[in-house]
Amino acid sequence: MKMNAATPNTAAQGDSIVIIGTGFAGLGMGIRLKQAGIHDFVILEQASSVGGTWRDNHYPGAECDVQSHLYSFSFEPNPGWSKEFAAQKEILGYLERCAEKYDLLPHIKFATEVVSARFDDRAGMWDVATRGGETYRARVLVSGCGGLSKPSMPDIPGIETFRGKLFHSARWNHEFDMNDKVVGVIGTGASSVQIVPAIQPAVRRLEVFQRTAPWITPKPDRKITRREQTLFARFPLLQKAARVSQYWRREALAVGFVKQPKVLKALEPLVRFYIERAVKDPVLRQKVTPDYRLGCKRILPTNTYYRALQKPNVDLVTSGIEAIVPEGIRTKDGQTHVLDAIVCATGFEAAEAVAPVPLRGRGGKDLEHVWLDGAEAYLGSTVAGFPNFFMIVGPNTGLGHSSMVFMIESQIAYTLDAIQQMRQKRLSTVEVKPEAQAAYNREIHARLADTVWNTGCVSWYRTRSGKNTTLWPGYTFEFRRRTRVFDLESYEVVRKDAERAVPAPAYASANN
Repeated sequence: MKMNAATPNTAAQGDSIVIIGTGFAGLGMGIRLKQAGIHDFVILEQASSVGGTWRDNHYPGAECDVQSHLYSFSFEPNPGWSKEFAAQKEILGYLERCAEKYDLLPHIKFATEVVSARFDDRAGMWDVATRGGETYRARVLVSGCGGLSKPSMPDIPGIETFRGKLFHSARWNHEFDMNDKVVGVIGTGASSVQIVPAIQPAVRRLEVFQRTAPWITPKPDRKITRREQTLFARFPLLQKAARVSQYWRREALAVGFVKQPKVLKALEPLVRFYIERAVKDPVLRQKVTPDYRLGCKRILPTNTYYRALQKPNVDLVTSGIEAIVPEGIRTKDGQTHVLDAIVCATGFEAAEAVAPVPLRGRGGKDLEHVWLDGAEAYLGSTVAGFPNFFMIVGPNTGLGHSSMVFMIESQIAYTLDAIQQMRQKRLSTVEVKPEAQAAYNREIHARLADTVWNTGCVSWYRTRSGKNTTLWPGYTFEFRRRTRVFDLESYEVVRKDAERAVPAPAYASANN
């Protein structure tokens, strides 16, 4: 419920829900609430349109590396996907259609950036403050911000001195004309291997600055024929069968990631053979061949990156960056690379302990401070000391092998069941027990120790101290099973009939 200082000083009403974000997580949560007959929720979105990651990452060449039929809501199949791995615009269009079809737009407050959220201990409610000065009071707060919402800019001396255009890949500057320009791309991760082939034909020269070579595999992409689209539309079970097949093929990969890393090690010669065939120049081939275990960092499927690197106007720079200077980038070999623009394809603040928004829980506890030694949660969803707060795509819910939408739907189901139990059993607050959270995280990190992600490489999966706060160390169907029902026995609860009547703060609830 929306509040401001001018509203009457009356008691807070209702069990409203505030959701932050309109990506797959926020929209999916809203849809499932409506399907369950729950309508007293609002979705706060800082941008002027829906889409989350797929709205923000509109760089040239942006597309998904999971098959389209699998990277979509299970309850909203799209028979019209144009190719196996959909591009950014097509995925964004899918999310926009979902928001319209399920009538979510009346629930969304656009251009509404959340700047803080504080739990009111006495009232058992969250007060969510926005940059516009409005405050929303809610019984339940759900973060749908995800782990790829805060771009990570490189910490390079002199970055502010560059005279050309400099921007992050997730904040692409479409006003800058790349034609006949000399462009530098910092990073060789998931966004870079898509950007480089996309802009290579337009630029005069392209310099790609690599710290670590990624493992590249072929991408089994193709156009989906009109006939297939028609069959999927007429016979939905065919599309469901395609989705199930893709799911289990990807789930089989988890064996190598989390159960038997030696399986991936056995595949390394095949991938090295692919590199030998794809990259003819031995010097370049040596530069692009990783020196760490396959799977330790994210494996990147692409059919165009190696081809782009071998074009005459592209240079792969492996000498480390020393500084950014007004003219461009100075590398540790003493060379200055004169550039018109620098693209920072440097990923997101995914592993470091960054709260989705400045958050203060019971007793004013600061989530950022709680997470100083690395983010932790129970089932990636709840945190001790923060009652009625749920995260979707929280700590250790990321994947190295399959669709995040599957994990998102699992967490949505868990959160929805929590809300329904709270209402049915007249619970004012639910707060995960510290011992339940601690036991869960001991289990998670013991299992992570035996995975391929713990074989020695430096990756965005891990914090600077080496703690993996990002990935789920198991099969996705195991996570689905563990989140199918909200396990109330793992939570401290306060019942509404046990609450004392408390006066409202200076602001009070009002209908939206």
